Amino acid sequence: MILNYFNVHVLYPVAEKYLGRNIRSKLRVLQEDSECSREIRTKRRQLQLHHVLTTAQNKVPYYRDLFKKIEFYPDSILKDIQYLQELPYLTKEIVQEQGERLLNTDANPSALHVRKTGGSTGISTLIYYDQESLDWTAAANLYAQSFTGRNQTDLEVHLSTEFFLQQSRKTRWIEQVKCWAMNRRNILTHSFTSKALDEIWKNLRSIRPYLIQGHPSTLYALAKHIETNGPKDLKVIRVFESTGESMDQKKCTAIEEHIGCKAYNRYGTAEFGVTAHSRDNPDELEILDYIVHHETVALGNGLEEIVGTTTTNIAMPLIRYRSGDIGRIEQRGEGDYITHLQGRVHDLVEINGSPYPTHYLQDVLDRVGGVSEFQIVIRPSGKRVLNVVLDQLDKQDAIVNRVKELFGEEDIPVKFVKLENLVRIGWRDKFRYVVKEV
Repeated sequence: MILNYFNVHVLYPVAEKYLGRNIRSKLRVLQEDSECSREIRTKRRQLQLHHVLTTAQNKVPYYRDLFKKIEFYPDSILKDIQYLQELPYLTKEIVQEQGERLLNTDANPSALHVRKTGGSTGISTLIYYDQESLDWTAAANLYAQSFTGRNQTDLEVHLSTEFFLQQSRKTRWIEQVKCWAMNRRNILTHSFTSKALDEIWKNLRSIRPYLIQGHPSTLYALAKHIETNGPKDLKVIRVFESTGESMDQKKCTAIEEHIGCKAYNRYGTAEFGVTAHSRDNPDELEILDYIVHHETVALGNGLEEIVGTTTTNIAMPLIRYRSGDIGRIEQRGEGDYITHLQGRVHDLVEINGSPYPTHYLQDVLDRVGGVSEFQIVIRPSGKRVLNVVLDQLDKQDAIVNRVKELFGEEDIPVKFVKLENLVRIGWRDKFRYVVKEV
């Protein structure tokens, strides 16, 4: 415990200064801003957006041309934030196409930090931050995590992929210092085999952290493994913080029941960092509106896609960027919340010409019963295969018949597999309900 206090109050400030970071002051700004009224925060956001839009007009080639073409004037935002909707949406394809034309011409390219989007549906997209904007994302991460009740002196575990072993010695050393300063440990994961899950559980029972952060698919696999194989130990972890994937109620219930921790949902992207986090209800994520301005665009069939505009990253200002994530924005008292978070736009299946989120198929399978997990694999030919992991083997025929009934004449063969055979995407090993076969 004394070492944990030393890490936070001595090592963290030293590391922050050594690395040229400025995070703690920004954390205080976020904490103070959260206590302000909606009216004050809206006025502040107008000023932030005006600064971003003015910078984009004067310093970013893509936006300079766009604003001139459509006769958009950043000063209009000071009258009403709704004037932002005069601008067209920014998409991942535009970012890939425009490249450096989306960068601030005053930014030093060699000093920028690059973040890569998942690329699970195509080419990865590069997002650039200057040091100032990167520090805002770090502060937002710390602030959002406080929603779980964790103090920085409490021990935290990150479930990380084995990608980190491939990094340079210097990068790994910096990561180690960061772990010490933040009272964090990394546990490497690479598969859902019984042996791998046994090792994760063994390490967690040895460390006994306050909080564990990782993909809900990994914690769900661990929960199902503990349910079947044990040993059950409900005092290992106090809090699970979901990251990288959306967490549905089924996963949340299994994690809380079999691992014995309270589950929190966190929403973040490579494009903006962490921008929303749940408090009491994992289905309601409070938006950190100091970091990003959120809105939605209708997709049809009652679905909405989350759209974000940065308020802190002027090195590469993303304005009305379509995130690819499905959810709604709702006002609750003094705050705005993301609700009905359902995953990615590409986690949709087309049935009779209409798009349906994969949780629709999950509901259908859950009604049949006996399904632990599923995944749709799209082959190069375009043919789809439904991989299903069963809890009850006697449900095979019922599932095959129900899928055929659901999809009508379309042939979607069902293949029954083990949990470890499901495909995970990218260097972060994210789970997606719809994946393309390579």
